[in-house]
Amino acid sequence: MDALKRNCAGMARRDFLQVGLGALGGLAMTDILRARAEVATAKGKSQNDIRCILVWLDGGPTHYETFDPKPDAPKEVRGEFGSVETSVKGVHFCEHIPNLAKSFDKYTVIRSIAHKQNNHGAGNHYMMTGRPTPVPVGCGAFVTFHPSMGSVVAWDRGIKDGLPSYVSTPRMSRSGGPNFLGAQYAPFVIKENPDSKGFKVRDVSIPESIVGDRAENRRELRANLDRLQRINDKIANDPAVSLDGFYEQGYRLVYSEKAQAAFDIAKEPEKTRDKYGRNDFGQRLLLARRLTEVGVPFVSVYYGGWDHHRGLFKTCKKTALPRLDQGMAALMNDLSDRGSLEDTLVVCLGEFGRTPKVNKDAGRDHWSFAMSVMMGGAGVPGGQIVGATDVKGYYANENVYAPEDFTASIYTKMGIDHAQVLHTPADRPIQLVDKGRLIKELFA
Repeated sequence: MDALKRNCAGMARRDFLQVGLGALGGLAMTDILRARAEVATAKGKSQNDIRCILVWLDGGPTHYETFDPKPDAPKEVRGEFGSVETSVKGVHFCEHIPNLAKSFDKYTVIRSIAHKQNNHGAGNHYMMTGRPTPVPVGCGAFVTFHPSMGSVVAWDRGIKDGLPSYVSTPRMSRSGGPNFLGAQYAPFVIKENPDSKGFKVRDVSIPESIVGDRAENRRELRANLDRLQRINDKIANDPAVSLDGFYEQGYRLVYSEKAQAAFDIAKEPEKTRDKYGRNDFGQRLLLARRLTEVGVPFVSVYYGGWDHHRGLFKTCKKTALPRLDQGMAALMNDLSDRGSLEDTLVVCLGEFGRTPKVNKDAGRDHWSFAMSVMMGGAGVPGGQIVGATDVKGYYANENVYAPEDFTASIYTKMGIDHAQVLHTPADRPIQLVDKGRLIKELFA
């Protein structure tokens, strides 16, 4: 079963219930440029400089086997793994994330975020948007009733230097779309694997057919840029049939040295690439770092396969935890060493945690009443544990926070007023985050 495409309901992405603009799954660069033409230059307001890398562990990562082990609990609760002390005396993580334990001085772990949306579709929507779904949805639902954090950041920041303001790799999460903000704020999706030989990002790499003198033929340029699109003009609401300003921007993009350099991961030293891990997840984290450093304000890295209803310990020990541990520790250390951590907010989470008792298939089931979230950079204190679960990890019971609080805190870190009122195309007022309060420990 493909970890990137399947969930516990056994449904492929194409079979998900598709509601709203989030179902677009990402737009071509020329589509985004076209759809943003009127809004990108009309904002005229100062922009916050903080960027965000959001790492989405799709399926619901276990809090027991990551940041909240319970070594003194009965075996059916604590599981098969032991714990390891972090760089902060008295704080322990799972034994299979030793690198993250060593670099704990660079980030905070919140152990007390909880909600009641105990299936993938609803949980994903709640954590990605800060709002619960207004109606019940199926476990495998691919829905959006409210703009995602990435789309809101794109709406707030607009385009700068021709680069996309919201990137998601290798796909958009279920509720990562723009909803009523419009298709122009959907993520630019990088499906290609940066760990592959000859990695190039489609829509940003210069097609061979338009190199040299042939690029001066504007009609031919238009035809070639047309072929770069991931979706058609009808979805982008663009009736244009001749070369116009949008394609002029597309022309500048594919010839932009800044854009080409940002995506050229091969320029990274081999030693750096090795630190992140020579796998798709590790190299996507490295690509995210490169993108944020050139000014892309929001990059989402999707890492599927965390719905461990069975074989949790085998899978986590062999692949999931080693890759997460190596890649995330490398990202935090690399940002710190490069002086970029203060300008980059790093967030790592999934839709919920896992059940306290190990089931008969050596797995854990959905559990939204306790989960752990990693947050670092952008002024978030390092070496800090926020909140707690009870002695067996059943419930968040100390300093409990909701998804609204988590989302409001991210917006505030990025200079966005989480209490502002947005308006739908029908002019219906909707508050960006309803009743969200800041997680004060992130602003200490």
